[in-house]
Amino acid sequence: MTTQAPETRIVDSYRISCDGGEGALGHPRVWLQIPHDTGWVECPYCDARYVHADQKDSSDA
Repeated sequence: MTTQAPETRIVDSYRISCDGGEGALGHPRVWLQIPHDTGWVECPYCDARYVHADQKDSSDA
């Protein structure tokens, strides 16, 4: 059994929310702030990576 890689989502805002998806598969909604210096942030619950559209080419961390 293999583990799926966390999802990467391109967003247009530096402040976003994540609830992990719909229904029972989700998690409590959290608000995340994307730092301007890195251009990305990861959700502490589901490890989804949110990358700001202006920084999508430089988000390889």
